[in-house]
Amino acid sequence: MIEATSCGGVVIFRGKILLLYKNYRNKYEGWVFPKGTVEDNEEYNETALREVAEESGVKATIIKYIGKSEYTFSTPTDVINKQVHWYLMIADSYYSKPQNEEYFFDSGYYKYHEAYHLLKFNNEKQILEKAYSEYEELKKAGLWGASKKYL
Repeated sequence: MIEATSCGGVVIFRGKILLLYKNYRNKYEGWVFPKGTVEDNEEYNETALREVAEESGVKATIIKYIGKSEYTFSTPTDVINKQVHWYLMIADSYYSKPQNEEYFFDSGYYKYHEAYHLLKFNNEKQILEKAYSEYEELKKAGLWGASKKYL
């Protein structure tokens, strides 16, 4: 078994959530959040910001750490046990450009209920619930916005 660690972001702009559509060799892979592998000497928050920028072209700011998801999957040669550390982020605009080299062919911002139903994986739906709840609490308290200091 191989242990793998990734980091990613639930990116929100004006109440809408960023999703990426992955399609590998014309096979539906589904709508997902941007995430990727931690590189050598990289902090988890740095990985999350880098992966969001690389996979979606989005300039985002971390608001807070929201937790991790864990899952296992098989490859032809091994079993991968993966941990993904997630961050709630705010974008600076609705701009996004999917990274075709990673098989992302569409991206966009969606209302909560749309994003929830588009997401392919249950663990990402759970992270969305947690992230959006945090977003709503911050917004209600007047603490959501690009000019706010969170960390």
